[in-house]
Amino acid sequence: MKSLRNLLAMAAFGIFATSSWAQELNCEVSVMAPQINNVERSVFESLESDIRDFMNTRKWTNDFFEFDERIDCFLQLTISEAVTQTQFRAQMQIQASRPIYNSDYRTSTFSANDQDVEFNYAPNIMINFSLDQYRDNLSSILAYYAYMILASDYDSFSLEGGTEYFQKSQQIVANAQNSGMKGWKSGDGPKSRYALVDNIMSQSFKPLRKCMYRYHRHGFDKLYDDPEAARKEIADQLIALRSIHKIKPASYNMQLFFLAKSDEVVDLFSPAPKEERLRIYSILVEIDPGNITKYDKMMG
Repeated sequence: MKSLRNLLAMAAFGIFATSSWAQELNCEVSVMAPQINNVERSVFESLESDIRDFMNTRKWTNDFFEFDERIDCFLQLTISEAVTQTQFRAQMQIQASRPIYNSDYRTSTFSANDQDVEFNYAPNIMINFSLDQYRDNLSSILAYYAYMILASDYDSFSLEGGTEYFQKSQQIVANAQNSGMKGWKSGDGPKSRYALVDNIMSQSFKPLRKCMYRYHRHGFDKLYDDPEAARKEIADQLIALRSIHKIKPASYNMQLFFLAKSDEVVDLFSPAPKEERLRIYSILVEIDPGNITKYDKMMG
């Protein structure tokens, strides 16, 4: 039985062939180490290949994905320090997107910038992961973000459709509590892996999950058929995010959402009637003050 995400995707994008099933992720991986001179380049080439295989060949869900249904995502790992030949510190950028119905446009569904990536790695040792236990930091971080990508994608196709995968990310966080590694605990700051998934699963962030669904399925996916109604739906959902801002102003989740969506929103509403732009402008500058200059341009 396919999930609602699969059924909606197939209905929306006309995907009905059953000849070739694929894994869920189509992840492009880049490992960079511009300032590391004490480790052979081949180590980072091997790391890049192993991460790519880990993300793209593992079966993350029980759903069937067509080759064209795979979730496009990008992972860039920038090594900042080689503590030893096998111990590294790095930053990780992750992005994911999905297509919009009746267009060649892709919209972002997930974006994150993890500054606390520490791990051990040696070539020729397979990256192994178990959802039931913490094995090592590299596999746990990669799996955590794989499930966050999946959850965000599923949330964009059905209301709270990604709950199962957010819960898996939470389980990874729980397993890592005694690892001694940064990013897994409540005290590791508002931009930690702990905070990111804990927020999105809380009652306070329900409007953001609803926005993820209606913004995409009832907004962008319907722009071709009824642009005015689609824009209104998108505006309504963005305005509803004000309730989150009141409770948790400048939350990391909201910052990431608007990092991915601010340019898109400006492009969408710039040609709209002035009254429509004014309605959303006053809310945007309140809940996303970091992008005020963009929204000012939207007003002409």
